[in-house]
Amino acid sequence: MSEALLLRWTFVKFIKLNMSGIIGKKVGMTSLFDEEGNNIPCTVIQAGPCVVTQIRTVEKDGYEALQLGYDDVREKNVTAPLNGHFKKVGVSPKRKLVEFKEFQEEKQLGDVIDVSIFEEGEYVDVVGTSKGKGFQGVVRRHGFAGSANSHGQSAVLRSGGSIGAASTPGRIFKGKRMAGRMGGDRVKVQNLRVLKIYPEKNLLVVSGSIPGARGSYVIIDK
Repeated sequence: MSEALLLRWTFVKFIKLNMSGIIGKKVGMTSLFDEEGNNIPCTVIQAGPCVVTQIRTVEKDGYEALQLGYDDVREKNVTAPLNGHFKKVGVSPKRKLVEFKEFQEEKQLGDVIDVSIFEEGEYVDVVGTSKGKGFQGVVRRHGFAGSANSHGQSAVLRSGGSIGAASTPGRIFKGKRMAGRMGGDRVKVQNLRVLKIYPEKNLLVVSGSIPGARGSYVIIDK
């Protein structure tokens, strides 16, 4: 094997393995000052603690992954199959379950994962569900300018205008920007720097903003 090919294989292997993560909740936004006096907007995340509730293997499932559970919930609010799943592991029922493929460290069922897997100064990706805005028109949803407010126009100032020809092709193309539901989408924000870690409270402070409302679940990937 050539040296260049060996280096390329080693790099790809490292990228595949470097996928540890944790489940958390968005607490809110604040700001911090760095050493140079710059005011940095940041987000506080309640990251874990999470419990390993299942270990996926190639022999049984066809792939390798760790299933983590987060946020305790009462047993009566969980379905019977999930209750059996949690009792088999010996942990309390969890509200949120997420799988992380190719976890970096070896874990066993029932192990607890907290913010100690992160280090200050490293970069993470955060996945969340954006805030729902309800049914919105084209001006707010897609940034349309609208019509000019002149020459007696009144009812079409914020309308979307023509959406296609009537005869040919006789239909509306897929992806046409029109009014509709806005928000509530899965959004990933990449390369957020970990500014502060508070292990005693399982708090993670990252630079910038993340999707979702306060109290919503987020996934933090290393």
